[in-house]
Amino acid sequence: MKQAKSEVAVAVRDIHKEFVLPQHKRASVKQAFVNIVSRNGKVIQKVLDGVDFEVHKGDFFGIVGRNGSGKSTLLKILAGVYTPTTGEVRLNGGLTPFIELGVGFNPELSGRDNVFLNGALLGFSRKEMEAMYDEIVDFAELGPFMDQKLKNYSSGMQVRLAFSIAIKAHSEILIFDEVLAVGDEAFQRKCLDVFEQYKANGQTVILVTHDMETVKQFCNRAMLLSEGKIVEVGNPQKVAREYSRLNQEEIDGASDKKNLQAQLIGLKARIMGADKKPRTSFTVGEELLVGTSWQKRPELDSIVVNIYKRSGEHVTGFKTKTDGLLLRENDNVVVVRVKLDLSPGKYYLLIQSLTEQDEEVETIIEGPEFTVKMQDNMKWAGLVNLPHSWTRQ
Repeated sequence: MKQAKSEVAVAVRDIHKEFVLPQHKRASVKQAFVNIVSRNGKVIQKVLDGVDFEVHKGDFFGIVGRNGSGKSTLLKILAGVYTPTTGEVRLNGGLTPFIELGVGFNPELSGRDNVFLNGALLGFSRKEMEAMYDEIVDFAELGPFMDQKLKNYSSGMQVRLAFSIAIKAHSEILIFDEVLAVGDEAFQRKCLDVFEQYKANGQTVILVTHDMETVKQFCNRAMLLSEGKIVEVGNPQKVAREYSRLNQEEIDGASDKKNLQAQLIGLKARIMGADKKPRTSFTVGEELLVGTSWQKRPELDSIVVNIYKRSGEHVTGFKTKTDGLLLRENDNVVVVRVKLDLSPGKYYLLIQSLTEQDEEVETIIEGPEFTVKMQDNMKWAGLVNLPHSWTRQ
């Protein structure tokens, strides 16, 4: 697994992209005077400014950013639609982009004909598409509508059909742009199930989305763009948090919430063994203690301790209030005991303090780390050892 992760699938090297904006014709003497400074020049819009990152084989790589951040331009450069002004993109494997689901659809053709049309664009033969047709229609749940013209489909129906075709591609690298933005909740769940399969199979995926929960659930690495520059790249938790911060700043400026968070420095966490002495290395099945302390604040209602594997999987989380421990006004320390029935590997903690409405007070995104080592008599496999029992009936 480590070897696959180290192999680069996409390398983006110092990409810059500029567009020359069209100049309006001068319709009056006043306009001619106003525009005289750019009469013989060009108005340049810089969309990407020194973007440089790598996606490794097997990565589920998220790209996030507010509207106008440069995401769509970057994807079109990756797909070969645009050429960068300077810089280069290196691909190690075939790439299939779904930058806009439904591109290539003909509204005058039936849903059935559009399936074969899109399949041809993806490189499938008609025989291959005939073999997949029923499965595509079943996934899209559009059986009764396949002989109707596409122009009579709702936007949600078109997205369902496009995604159902798109997931049949077998390229080493897949790009999805906002596939969860349209469609009902049931179909979105289907999309997420497909993402689960991709992640389990080590498929290289680049996902652009505004949904931070999807980023945190599926992505092992992520990147935040703002005004054409990389703000953060790496840990999806950090990227999601920074994205939310940028949005919050846009909504309320440097509001009271931002000022409050800037002053809060009290949340702390430490890892201990069963003897309450600091430790960072444990054996499978041992007990780990997480001590969390904070500055007393009247609005603080609960503490959450999350365990993440260093490779990105969210293993589990514990919340004081959910587990029946109600914080009192004078409390400022809690300890949670965890039996480490975890697979060997490196882990880290994400700690949060929340209000009664589950609003964030403080967060330690990448908290203390610990390592779990193999024990000689380990008799189970997988990420965790779940309590279980067998019966004959």
